[in-house]
Amino acid sequence: MKIDHIAIAVNDVEESAKVYQKALGVDSVEFETVASEGVKVAIIHLENGRVELMQPTNDSSPIKKFLDKKGPGLHHMALETDDIEGEVDRMEGCGVQFLGQIRPGSAGTKVTFIHPKSLHGVLAELCSHPK
Repeated sequence: MKIDHIAIAVNDVEESAKVYQKALGVDSVEFETVASEGVKVAIIHLENGRVELMQPTNDSSPIKKFLDKKGPGLHHMALETDDIEGEVDRMEGCGVQFLGQIRPGSAGTKVTFIHPKSLHGVLAELCSHPK
């Protein structure tokens, strides 16, 4: 596994993307809406990973709930694997708890989230990119 991205909850993805783009010296940002998760995402590619800025698109979005409770900031880290199904099985065997099933994520990925209680308070996403 490797770190795939760091996700940050924001109130305004367009404005936040401008700030991050300038601060990180990045030329371009990709935007995508993931309707199933209720978010608009700005993807900033770095040499060794990505930063994803997430803005809620509706009131039932988990990001809306996060922002209401904690305000803008670090939401989760994402870990990439080539075999998400196998890793879920392996991790469950180690006592890791997941929040829901494997489902579609941005850019055609498969994703699932690891319960923060399983990683000492850190929400983590397990993701697998299409081949």
